[in-house]
Amino acid sequence: MFLFDPNDPLFWVMVAFVAFLALLVYYRVPSAVTKALDDRADSIRKELDEARKLREEAQALLSDYQRKAREAEKEAQSIVEQAKREAEALAADSRKQLTESVERRSKIAEEKIARAEAQALSEVRSTAVETAVAAAHEILKSRAVGPTGEALVSQAIGDLRGKLN
Repeated sequence: MFLFDPNDPLFWVMVAFVAFLALLVYYRVPSAVTKALDDRADSIRKELDEARKLREEAQALLSDYQRKAREAEKEAQSIVEQAKREAEALAADSRKQLTESVERRSKIAEEKIARAEAQALSEVRSTAVETAVAAAHEILKSRAVGPTGEALVSQAIGDLRGKLN
């Protein structure tokens, strides 16, 4: 069998294939396919570069937000600690004011009690003086008779009142 036998169908398949390849080369299909593949590779490369840039930006944003979250957490913790300190100071101040108020009221109550005692003692003394004066008046009146006795009794009672008050 000869390879270039025109009666062989394989020969015509080979001729058609060579003609097809020649047409492809004539119309520059391989360069068009290569150009299309190169363009596709370039677009894929650009998309990969853009994706890499977006990933780097996203990574930078993530780290920025994480940093801000840490700062916000520290600030919140600082605010809570400040509030605790202020609450403790306020509680201490309230306790101090309450203690001072209780002491002031106790002092006022003690002063009122002392005044009441002094007033009661004064009233008892006054009553005792009046009773003593009345008793002395009666005794002197019964023992000293006459106008001289009455003058002496009145003078003694006046003197007694002045001395007892």
